[in-house]
Amino acid sequence: MFIEIHLALEKTPNKSLKCTAYNLQQLFMSKEKSNDHGTGHIIQSLVVNVLIASSKGFAAFMTGSGSMLAETIHSFADCANQGLLLVGVKQSKRPANAKHPLGYGRAVYFWSFMVAMLLFSIGGMFSIYEGIHKFHNPEPVENIEWAIGILVFSLALEGYATYSNIVELNQRRGSTSFVKYIRSTKDSDLIVIFGENSAAVFGLILAIVALLSAYYTGDGRYDALGSLAIGIVLIAVAIFLSVEVKSLLIGESADPIINQLVEKEAEQNPDILKLINCITIQQGPGEVLMCLKIKCKHELTSLQLSTLINKFESDIRKVAPEVKWIYIEPDLQEWQ
Repeated sequence: MFIEIHLALEKTPNKSLKCTAYNLQQLFMSKEKSNDHGTGHIIQSLVVNVLIASSKGFAAFMTGSGSMLAETIHSFADCANQGLLLVGVKQSKRPANAKHPLGYGRAVYFWSFMVAMLLFSIGGMFSIYEGIHKFHNPEPVENIEWAIGILVFSLALEGYATYSNIVELNQRRGSTSFVKYIRSTKDSDLIVIFGENSAAVFGLILAIVALLSAYYTGDGRYDALGSLAIGIVLIAVAIFLSVEVKSLLIGESADPIINQLVEKEAEQNPDILKLINCITIQQGPGEVLMCLKIKCKHELTSLQLSTLINKFESDIRKVAPEVKWIYIEPDLQEWQ
């Protein structure tokens, strides 16, 4: 990641930008050593967006472009969003207590939902407002060389970050289709980062097209249309993220493969006649609550039944380690 940043920065004439990037690289490397793998992709995106937001802000000041201002606000909003995701991940790892006996795993879903709302309001709505304002009061675009250079530089960074997200998603999804995995995965922070980075790539392309159109036609309204298009893209991504995260926030079932593994374990246990019911709830990334009702043999004693349940729990955790809580209710009667 930092090789690409270093090579790209060697080509920019702005010395202060190089210094800022170097400091951010050192910050990232120190943070990466002190944090676990779960926050690495968030910190990486935060570092990239701080660098990009600063450069875009400079370009917006130099050119007076509405599209560049919209992109600047978008990148600063992304920085705030990634900060909120880090808060969510940290809170989700708090140990369970009497007030929250199942832990704080859903905290990451709450903050992911807040990120979607901020992306909608600060990013999308402001960009649309700026586009409407610039369309009715068009201004000439100046010093376009700064803007195009920084946009291309930003596109390279955002493109690499998005590519890294896609590679990680491909590794996790296995044989599941890409779209289906995005719709079904429980790692909301990864999906939010992917959504933000993808929106940033489309937004940068739109900003480049808008700036070039406004510059070569002399009509500032093209720049305003670019700001409007960026706002629409951000709102569309925010709506998609909010819908996906809302399902997890209110209580979504775990991956169906977990139920299949439990059914297989029940079939292999000679003392379990039938798996009557299996309910799963995703409590957070890698944390599943499971409630089971099983039909057992009639002749089992209380001690044998207790031993059976403990062994069944152990077998489930071996094949599905993400199941953190298991509650099993035995039933000796016919189930209607």
